[in-house]
Amino acid sequence: MMTDATQAGSQTAPQPSNPTSQAKIEMSGVVKAFGSKKVLQGVDLRVERGHSMVIIGGSGTGKSVMLKSILGLVKADQGSIKIDGQEMVGAKSKDRESLLKKFGMLFQGGALFDSLPIWYNVAFGLIYGKNISKEEARTIAIEKLNEVGMGESIADQYPAELSGGMQKRVALARAIATNPEIIFFDEPTTGLDPIMADVINELIVKCVKNLGATALTITHDMASARKIADHIAMIHQGKIIWTGAVEELDHSGNPYVDQFIHGRASGPITGV
Repeated sequence: MMTDATQAGSQTAPQPSNPTSQAKIEMSGVVKAFGSKKVLQGVDLRVERGHSMVIIGGSGTGKSVMLKSILGLVKADQGSIKIDGQEMVGAKSKDRESLLKKFGMLFQGGALFDSLPIWYNVAFGLIYGKNISKEEARTIAIEKLNEVGMGESIADQYPAELSGGMQKRVALARAIATNPEIIFFDEPTTGLDPIMADVINELIVKCVKNLGATALTITHDMASARKIADHIAMIHQGKIIWTGAVEELDHSGNPYVDQFIHGRASGPITGV
């Protein structure tokens, strides 16, 4: 059994905020349950414009449900989720679709379309989301492939012909193809060896900086978190229990954070 998150919540650090600016993403009191299973139990999170926020936490703590709630793929039961000050919870389909055009997404595992060539995978959002011609979309796709260290030579190949690391680069190129204002990264280094994981981390940092985008990443990989993040938040039992600058991580003063980042079996977080 997990320990009571109330105790963890007492260790919460202040959210990074600038009262003179509007948050790019702001969650307040977000609750989501699936039947009797309460996944999100009052999530409060603020991500400033142009910042890179990384969410850490164990399996089943609600990280993925948080992302899906922001995107509207999962409907929050209670609370507020605002993008650029505009409410997403309860928004009309047209308004939600308009807001979603601001997003890019790198899915866990890449989630490339096996039956489509690489350039078409990268250009998918341009063709079907922005109604750009295939000829123009291919040109942009190759530009984005160049940005992630690949190029036209692989444009007409298929995902199965590429290594896992190369597929992840293609997925990153697709995530940035539409020049999104917000990019979500879902476990971006899963399945990669440490060297390739670091390559992907560096590409993420470079691409986010070049776009001036706001980034939200969920990961178990602490090396990735430390490299990608401006700020880090930890979720435990469906609540954000600590948030701070990445430089503060090793001195959080929170026993849950300390146990998690060092991967210790003993501590307030216990297994079933």
